[in-house]
Amino acid sequence: MPLPEGGGAWPPEHLAPITDRLCAWSAWYSGNPDELEKVYGGAYGSGFDTTSRQRVYDRPSQHRGGVVGRFARWFWGQPLSSNQQRAKLHVPAASDLAQAGADLLFTEPPTFTVKNKGTQARLEELADDGLHAKLLESAELSCALGGVYLRICWDSEMSDRPWLSVQHADAAVPEWSWEQLRAVTFWRVIHDDGKKTVRHLERHEPGFILNGLYEGTPDGLGKRIDLGAYPETAGLDPVIETGLKTSRGKPMLTAVYIPNARPNRTWRNLPAAAPLGRADFGGVEPMLDALDETYTSWMRDIRIGKGRLIVPDTYLQSLGAGDGARFDAEREVWQGLSMLASKDVNQLTVAQFAIRVQEHRDTATDLMEQILRAAGYSAQTFGLAGEVAVTATEVAAKERRSLITRGKKILNYRPRLADALELLLAVDQRILQTPGVTAERPRVEFADAVSEDMGSLAQTAQLLRAAEAASTETLVAMVHPDWDETQVKAEARAIKDEAPAELSGPGPDDGMGSSGPGASSGEDEPGGAEG
Repeated sequence: MPLPEGGGAWPPEHLAPITDRLCAWSAWYSGNPDELEKVYGGAYGSGFDTTSRQRVYDRPSQHRGGVVGRFARWFWGQPLSSNQQRAKLHVPAASDLAQAGADLLFTEPPTFTVKNKGTQARLEELADDGLHAKLLESAELSCALGGVYLRICWDSEMSDRPWLSVQHADAAVPEWSWEQLRAVTFWRVIHDDGKKTVRHLERHEPGFILNGLYEGTPDGLGKRIDLGAYPETAGLDPVIETGLKTSRGKPMLTAVYIPNARPNRTWRNLPAAAPLGRADFGGVEPMLDALDETYTSWMRDIRIGKGRLIVPDTYLQSLGAGDGARFDAEREVWQGLSMLASKDVNQLTVAQFAIRVQEHRDTATDLMEQILRAAGYSAQTFGLAGEVAVTATEVAAKERRSLITRGKKILNYRPRLADALELLLAVDQRILQTPGVTAERPRVEFADAVSEDMGSLAQTAQLLRAAEAASTETLVAMVHPDWDETQVKAEARAIKDEAPAELSGPGPDDGMGSSGPGASSGEDEPGGAEG
């Protein structure tokens, strides 16, 4: 299917429910109060903001109540009057969730292995070229927007290596077939002056990449123009035939989609969105809103709790005609005031309001625990637990819920990441024509989230060796869990070669009859030493 000829709304209207939800997730992830007010209609007009890629609303019923203005009952949906200063405080809990999810998933870089030695060496070379940083970026965006796209890029004039590019879910229009990504159109705004908006659309189909440039309005695609009209797209070809095929001869799509978590509770009945994932904070937006309201109330208590003095007019010092008067609380010497003295009335009143610290802290802590529980994380992951875990066993016990969530995300990440790396090798072999490289699907292994202390591992290995309960290969594999079978066998062989003869154990010709328990020495055998 080719790129659109032009006209129509953009993003497409049939994706409006998806676009609206992605806009909300993006606003929470950004941590920008202005974006939250745009999404929930605090004080802005209607339309689509092409800079932030967010749909903006203004509901008149917010100012008078009503069903349509239900978001006005949200903290971030309450509009401000024209002369009111905004004092709302935002707690970046949503971005903390996304960052923690990425850190749990890719604390250590994953390992990739293929059968061909030349391809393995090239894959390690490609993986060392910033791939770990790209995976961390993709995981954080996936946690925030429910999923992420990995696009294969190459440019022989810039580099002799292909690379992975991270594409945001709120700048893509996917097409599905049996829950599999059939095609996807990525888009970006390269010019926007408020009236005219220029977009670059890049469509990925099996075997092809299509480029188009469109001049329209902030919420309309507009007409298609020549790619050379802007320098950002001047060097692109309208149609690129990749020629990439699987081992069975099927054309390959040069982009993959990695969902964060499935099923998506909101879109499960929407065919265009059912294969999409959900954000870590999807469904907990009301609690995030309540957390911001709690901290804003706390800061309000601090603001109005400042000590103030209420004094009679006669205590004020005139600043001159038309300039008013003031009371100097730091003044040490006063002249006599023309006023009646009173012994019963305190004419200097101190106003000091209470600051409800404990009440606000308890409310915020409970809300944060509810948010973490709904997102699938343990309180220990965010340092909210009372006791700090010391050993790896304690860490695993206290962070069990976070580790379960990590395992679920790995199930979604591993096969799609293997697809992306196979595409990377295919581009390296067939387009860049790197010698000695074959397009193989690698095996992806994620590192353990909680690593055992080397001292504890060594002590355990020593006890198992003394008890003769494990072989040398088993002990080496336990101490080095990141090693493959070849490395483990080589290390075990080296240990046996370096061990003294008396510690190397029974030889191949020794049997239980000569060295086992109860074996007699030569002196006790018949025909031995004389009695």
